[in-house]
Amino acid sequence: MPGHVLIVDYGSQYTQLIARKTRSAGYYAEIMPAGLEAGPYLEREPGALILSGGPASAVEVGAPKLDPTLLEAGLPILGICYGMQLLALEMGGRLTQEATGEYGPTVFKAAGNGPLWKGLPQEEFTVWMSHGDRVEEPPPGFAVSGRTSDLPVAAMENQKAAIFCIQFHPEVHHTQNGETILKNFLAEAGLVPNWKISSFARDTIEAVRAKTGSDGKAICALSGGVDSAVAAALMSRAIGGRLWSVFVDNGLLREGEADEVKAALTAAYPEMNLKVVDASALFLNALAGVSDPERKRKIIGETFINVFTDEAEKLGKIDFLVQGTLYPDVIESVSPLGPSAMIKSHHNVGGLPENIGFHLIEPLRDLFKDEVRVLGKELGIPDSLLWRQPFPGPGLAIRIIGPVEPEGLAILRRADSIVRQEIKQAGLEREIWQAFAVLLSNKSVGVMGDGRSYGRVVAIRAVTSVDAMTADWARLPHDLLAKLSSRIINEVAGVNRVVYDISTKPPGTIEWE
Repeated sequence: MPGHVLIVDYGSQYTQLIARKTRSAGYYAEIMPAGLEAGPYLEREPGALILSGGPASAVEVGAPKLDPTLLEAGLPILGICYGMQLLALEMGGRLTQEATGEYGPTVFKAAGNGPLWKGLPQEEFTVWMSHGDRVEEPPPGFAVSGRTSDLPVAAMENQKAAIFCIQFHPEVHHTQNGETILKNFLAEAGLVPNWKISSFARDTIEAVRAKTGSDGKAICALSGGVDSAVAAALMSRAIGGRLWSVFVDNGLLREGEADEVKAALTAAYPEMNLKVVDASALFLNALAGVSDPERKRKIIGETFINVFTDEAEKLGKIDFLVQGTLYPDVIESVSPLGPSAMIKSHHNVGGLPENIGFHLIEPLRDLFKDEVRVLGKELGIPDSLLWRQPFPGPGLAIRIIGPVEPEGLAILRRADSIVRQEIKQAGLEREIWQAFAVLLSNKSVGVMGDGRSYGRVVAIRAVTSVDAMTADWARLPHDLLAKLSSRIINEVAGVNRVVYDISTKPPGTIEWE
């Protein structure tokens, strides 16, 4: 699509967030890997370039670079984090490496009347930083356009060349005014906002039809969550009755979830050929004695595939496996587009064996949770399913630190149920991205009934987020925390201590494993 936004991926965990924010503003965005010559980028006929952040240091040997020919093309450019540092280096500025980086929220002060700051309600606002290098001196022709208490050059611009650079990440939810700053750049670049989520649905349905042909059959892994439900709805639109949907009870679900999912999906999607398979014993036997979280994920992924292979054989010839994989799953496992660092594998990404026996279809792998909900709304999915809290594919297995055993599962299910009940009772379901319990591996000394106890420790994790790429710990009312602690300790046998996780993402992740 000529005149679109081309994002050069230097490996930031947030690169797809740039695309998502750009698309949500109505501008088509495409991501391409870093390190290419200028030709492949310019052949796409972009109207503007955005250079992403990344884990490398621009001053190190072997760090990803930028073909100088791109700078001669006259395209408007926005450099973010590593992109700013790279532009500074390529155009004659000076960088230094910091002994300690800057991560998380920082107060930023805009300077001057640059186009990026147009319409902002104040010149000081909170931004999200994640960097190790810093620009000490801008290149010739650039003016400093923003500072922080630690960074004398937190933003710089060359309005004549239409090149703008910011050290912070406007694409993450926790940067104030981030969307406005991106929109200001896109408007300055002269682009036209004409992209909608309905376009994605139409294009994806056409792509699925082309891939499956006129007789290809598919089996969809339904978890009962919004991702797999939307994926199934999209596939149903594309291939109709050639789709079979299978819900697997892996024995790692939340309290009462198997029955709830079966009832909800049967009522909502009678045309999806839903089949429920109880494979709990199979999964729990495979996980027995396993403590390493990566091994847990691999085992769960492999076991899922074995279950689906068995079900597919019963249905006759099945060609495709459909999964509700989202981009946060992909980007945290491995970057297919840039040199991002791997965070963890996911059961429906890194956990799949090499030879799965099906052609894989992941129609939502380029979308984020909020986009999936918008798409689900367009597909007619009821709110009761659209707004279910995210739940990891490996389920409670990665919320138990250590081996997965029946006793620990029973403790965690009950504690998690109490957390969800109280969050709902407090009217915080729509405000909280995820709220759940984690069962720790250590034990704690306590006093119960005038006697010494030596019981399990439960951690409560509650976060706010929009897209799962960044998250902040939820400031739950103290009375609510007290009630959660009291109920869990009094109602869940074997637990004598409750703690609350106040870590952000990054540096932590939402899940513990």
